Amino acid sequence: MSTPPPSAVDRLFAESGMGSSHDPIEVGLVGSLLAEHFDLVGRLHPVATEKDDTFRLEAESSGYLVKVSPPDEAPSVVGLQTEAMRFLEATAPELPVQRVRLTVDGRDHVVLASNDGRTRILRVFDFVEGSVWAQAHPDDELLAVVGEMLGRVDVALEAFCHPADRRGLVWDLRHFHHLTELVEHTPDAGHRRLAERVFQLFDATVVPSLEDLETQVIHGDYSPYNVVVDGHREGYVCGVIDFGDTVRSAVIFDPAVAMANLLGRTADDPWREACAFVAGYQRTRPLRDRELPLLPVAALARLTLRGLITHWRAERVPERRDYLLAHAKDDWTNVERSLAVPMEDVIGRLRVGRTAPPSGAPGSIGS
Repeated sequence: MSTPPPSAVDRLFAESGMGSSHDPIEVGLVGSLLAEHFDLVGRLHPVATEKDDTFRLEAESSGYLVKVSPPDEAPSVVGLQTEAMRFLEATAPELPVQRVRLTVDGRDHVVLASNDGRTRILRVFDFVEGSVWAQAHPDDELLAVVGEMLGRVDVALEAFCHPADRRGLVWDLRHFHHLTELVEHTPDAGHRRLAERVFQLFDATVVPSLEDLETQVIHGDYSPYNVVVDGHREGYVCGVIDFGDTVRSAVIFDPAVAMANLLGRTADDPWREACAFVAGYQRTRPLRDRELPLLPVAALARLTLRGLITHWRAERVPERRDYLLAHAKDDWTNVERSLAVPMEDVIGRLRVGRTAPPSGAPGSIGS
């Protein structure tokens, strides 16, 4: 009996480096590669992530983050991620983007073969000290400061291009309306109904404008776990990390990621934190008038997509099940709370927020 060909969804997950499980890299091998190619020696501690094998390296004089790409992620895509970070370091060094450490002979990665013969890429980054935004619980003004930083990153990335920047990525919302088959992998009937409502809203509002949206390379995953903050430092944001979802897509999809992570967290005002973030983003990277009304729908789509992908991935990659479920445990509650607010009201708040005077210079906390 022949094996059926992979579906479009399966292919998109595979292109995203999320198509299948893989054997974890041996810690001893990672240690030997670090010593040989980076002249780094220290203690390695595994860090739970969505798809990479990731370690924190405690060396004698400093700390580093070590990532080994999954075997089904193309080397060109890994190169895109690395080049975006190096581009920002070179052209906007004032931005607190995580730095790529080079090997002793000046390369930004090491290639190794996995047990099944596929290629994997090892990279080393400076470890950014501080608290991830998810642990900091900033107020609305500090959320605006976090939004300002993403705006500055997007402004700096506008000139960046790479041969792989049009990669297929399941998290890229330009594909959202093609992912309806994920609904059947969601076990709860109520959650399926919520997802169907969001698909209908996205089809009616965003899809007709997809080809006309302003596009560029974006960070792609500016989430509370990929921003490092420190309330004692000027500027508050001290690290923008993890460019693993970098892609050329619609600009509005970048702030939509952060909004999705903020939706519903205040039950009596589910859009408050998201609107505060966007107000800050637009201080440094204003959105087009005709695109602003699409932003809240894109945020809902992103939050829904995470809920859908969680179940799909948990079925296929059981060793990461706990990590996936922990990051998505409140998603459906937050989708439901956010859908209860009329979109016209949310759009009105976003328009008011964009006219609010800035609290200080870009990236500053203000007085």
